[in-house]
Amino acid sequence: MKSLLPITTVVLAVLAIWYVAAATLNADLQRDAYANAGRTDYSTAELIVDSLNMERPKLPGPHQVASEMVKSIVVISPTSKRSLVYHGLITLEETLIGFAIGAALGIGLAVVIVSVRWLDRSLTPWLIASQTVPIIALAPMIVVILNQFDITGVAPKAAIAAYLSFFPITVGMVKGLRAPDPLQLDLMRTYSASQSQTFLKLRAPMSAPYFFASMKIGAAAALVGAIVAEVTKSEDGGLGARLLAGSYYGQTVQIWAALFAAAALSAVLVGIVGLVGRIAEHRMGFVR
Repeated sequence: MKSLLPITTVVLAVLAIWYVAAATLNADLQRDAYANAGRTDYSTAELIVDSLNMERPKLPGPHQVASEMVKSIVVISPTSKRSLVYHGLITLEETLIGFAIGAALGIGLAVVIVSVRWLDRSLTPWLIASQTVPIIALAPMIVVILNQFDITGVAPKAAIAAYLSFFPITVGMVKGLRAPDPLQLDLMRTYSASQSQTFLKLRAPMSAPYFFASMKIGAAAALVGAIVAEVTKSEDGGLGARLLAGSYYGQTVQIWAALFAAAALSAVLVGIVGLVGRIAEHRMGFVR
């Protein structure tokens, strides 16, 4: 019960600040609406209430976002293109494919970097440099290039998701594979263990905490990559396409609902990875 108190306090504080900000930002729009309707006899309380319930506010209130999410998830059929479930499943598919590719690439690069010393200095700077290019500028290039090879649909978006996810996984795995103490490595040499035996019996198990930590970051990054790709190529749907459609038509409530849906999806993915990691680490003796 005590652990819930700080969380509840923070949530209530955020909601209070959100409501105050929404009423303040929307007040001028509501005053203009009153003026256009020829109304001058409104009270401050009425202004606040109407400002928090505008159809196209500058900043929607929390209850408006919650109502839109309930409507888009529960009320509307999941097969409808107006449903967040429909778009969320598209984004989830792209994210999982990209995450799987990024994880495989990241783990493979980490193993190569740790196993071949000269690759550490020659390859690592290029990996770092690859992350300096803004994804919002790179995404259209990847989509266009792949389209020239008739690669469309999920593949370009999964590629962008993989691009964002592989780097944190690579860095985390390199750190994890180098986690064994020098004395432990010397002990393996004393046992005449081969490089592969040292890797499987010592380096790989010791890297487990780093592996799952980097996988959580990679999962969230893959989702971001998928959404950015959907904004670039929105006709296939997805939460990114939902965000773009909302911005086109000034539907701020729709935009915020899609943002919260993306945040919830990211939390679920990170939570699943964290749960699997906790179970694995417990069985391996890292967590008691």
